[in-house]
Amino acid sequence: MVGVGAGLGLVMEGTSCGALLKELQQIWAEIGESEGEKNKVLLDIERECLEVYRRKVDDANRTRVQLHQSVAAKEAEVASLMATLGEHKLYMKKDKGILSLKEQLAAVVPVLENLKCKKEERIKQFSDIRSQIEKIRFELSEYDDQGDNESSLAEDQHDLSTRKLNSYQAQLRALQKDKSERLRKVLEYINEVHSLCGVLGIDFGTTVNEIHPSLHQNGVEQSRNISNSTLDGLASTVSKLKTERKSRIQKMRERMESLCQLWKLMDSPEEEKRQFSKVMGILILPEEGITSSGVLSQEIIDKVEAEVERLTKLKTSRLKDIVMKRRRELEEICENAHIEPDVSTAPEQTDALIDSGLMDPSALLANIESQILKAKEESLSRKEIMDRINKWIAACDEEAWLEEYNQDPKRYSAGRGAHINLKRAEKARILVTKIPSMVDNLINRTFAWENARSKPFLYDGVSTKLDDQ
Repeated sequence: MVGVGAGLGLVMEGTSCGALLKELQQIWAEIGESEGEKNKVLLDIERECLEVYRRKVDDANRTRVQLHQSVAAKEAEVASLMATLGEHKLYMKKDKGILSLKEQLAAVVPVLENLKCKKEERIKQFSDIRSQIEKIRFELSEYDDQGDNESSLAEDQHDLSTRKLNSYQAQLRALQKDKSERLRKVLEYINEVHSLCGVLGIDFGTTVNEIHPSLHQNGVEQSRNISNSTLDGLASTVSKLKTERKSRIQKMRERMESLCQLWKLMDSPEEEKRQFSKVMGILILPEEGITSSGVLSQEIIDKVEAEVERLTKLKTSRLKDIVMKRRRELEEICENAHIEPDVSTAPEQTDALIDSGLMDPSALLANIESQILKAKEESLSRKEIMDRINKWIAACDEEAWLEEYNQDPKRYSAGRGAHINLKRAEKARILVTKIPSMVDNLINRTFAWENARSKPFLYDGVSTKLDDQ
């Protein structure tokens, strides 16, 4: 036992424990402690020291095991994250024989934290791109179920690689291109439907809501459904609206033509026509050129039909007055041209025909219109001869006045107006000398007119015999 104490003393020599042991031995020497007691105490001290060392060794071993486990767990987590992110060359392990466990742990922790940050960022990227994909798929879908994006993201947790991300980005670009093209078509259809509804006076909102409610949403956040069924519905609606437009144009043109005929027939005032000036263009514009709002609405069509019906009812009562008015116009033209008007439309006959119902007033009016046209053409062809006849008659009147003037014994008196009559007499004598040539010229013109038309030239129904004058 002494050897053990001596050995312990050697180990502790030079240390604080060695100094204490030396001090303890001095004390034992002073008090005369026996060797047995000394050895016993030293053995106790040695046993207690061993127990302390054992505890420290056990603690150090547990720490080592924990560090091994921690390093292994973090390296496994790093490996898992690298596999998930597809980052195979991100973390290069160093030779474990070179680094202590704490150095190994210190090396792997920042790598792990970096990978965790990268994973969170990648998850956010996946979430954003999947949300965009699901939103576009919803807009393209035939149904109103947008799907479960959370379950899709849970599936992506195992593969967050750039390869998978690039795949989603390519898928998104394809969907965005498809969406852009479809949206362009939808907007074109919507604009066309809006224009057609405006022309036809049909409610635009109700029309597009029947196809899909999202088509009438004006908010920026609202997305329009651009599925195949929506596109087909819009195309079908445009086709139906164009067919309806064509039908209404045809109906409106028929009504407006009837209305214009009635206006002309009844000599309607401009203020009555002005209320229909907006729809007058339908008669001349091409189908695609008719774009005025409400011009083909059912309200306008009903208004035109009501006016046609109103004028049709008034036509019979007013037509007699119009016939009389046009007959007077015909007689005035004939009177100015010294032609005999057609007796078939004489007032006494037309009144009897209209009252008896034997002739349609419209047909009678058309007959008079034809006679007016012929009378105007006849008057125009006779104008040159009529001008010469009027000059000849005026010359004959001056000749008669000159004869009376020459027989007046007081023509040279200094009475009032004598000088005026004297000047007129001088002019009359010159004009009278021209009468023979005027007659010859008139006869030649008349013969030429009669030969060209193979009929005699009548003046107030009487044949002119100027060569006998």
